[in-house]
Amino acid sequence: MHQLILDTDIGSDVDDAMALAQIMGSPDLELLEVHTVYGDTRLRAQLARRYAALAGRDLVVVPGAVETLSGREVWWAGHEGTLHDDLERESVRSDSAPERLVARLREQPGELDVAAIGPLTNVAKALQLEPQVAGWIRHLWVMGGSFGDDKSEHNFKSDDLAAQIVLSAGIPTTITGLEITQQVTIEASRLERIRAAGPLGAALGADIEQWWAYWSETWNVPHDPVAVLALSRPELFTFSDVGRVTIAVGGQSTFTPDPDGSVRIVTGVDAEQVAEEITARIVVAGQAYAAPHGESDADRT
Repeated sequence: MHQLILDTDIGSDVDDAMALAQIMGSPDLELLEVHTVYGDTRLRAQLARRYAALAGRDLVVVPGAVETLSGREVWWAGHEGTLHDDLERESVRSDSAPERLVARLREQPGELDVAAIGPLTNVAKALQLEPQVAGWIRHLWVMGGSFGDDKSEHNFKSDDLAAQIVLSAGIPTTITGLEITQQVTIEASRLERIRAAGPLGAALGADIEQWWAYWSETWNVPHDPVAVLALSRPELFTFSDVGRVTIAVGGQSTFTPDPDGSVRIVTGVDAEQVAEEITARIVVAGQAYAAPHGESDADRT
């Protein structure tokens, strides 16, 4: 059982919400807290609370850094939270995610994993507050970068300074880049299974469809769920040896093998099995709450 803190920019790309649902449906993960990052982090936190409530969970959710360390302007899709009524009633903590992360890691040094699936601003600010954070994180799981090409992936590009701070800090880290996540897709048949999984599945299904419509597509890439699944099901992936990652201005990422490094990257994925595992865990999260409360297909609209 891994104790986990999730750091997320939930609300824009639907893959963050999918990752949260996946974690809540994972028997091997104990989700301790959710921290939000990038832009309107209070709204993001309220949305995370709503998703947790739909799964019957009372999660601690902490808003974090609004602005990037790099000074790059925040990208905002405009649809964040629009399908969820009365989000203001969702209570979130008043402290800030970087300070909260330092406090939790100090309480349990070397015991907690962190999954960072948005820009790395919160983790970088925690390191600036307390450099010992680098030794207190058991393992850091990151969705970011693109290796073997010159692409600038969103999370690293959004705060390239934060990414460089975090990835040069010596934290044991696994990064899943675009060249891996883009091999996995969620399409209509899996969407229908998700949508049928109680109130959580119905809400998530609507958000997935909204994201598809935003891009005029009938599928999406679950970038963040893939990165989180590398923690739960490592046998479905292959990994590099350890090395170092450097981040250029603009977010381009380069991996160099180095036995003295602390970072490894995912190098291969069983794409079909990973898509199935992501879907199944989301369904578990939705059904676990729906069944005890008498939810059936006829009750959903």
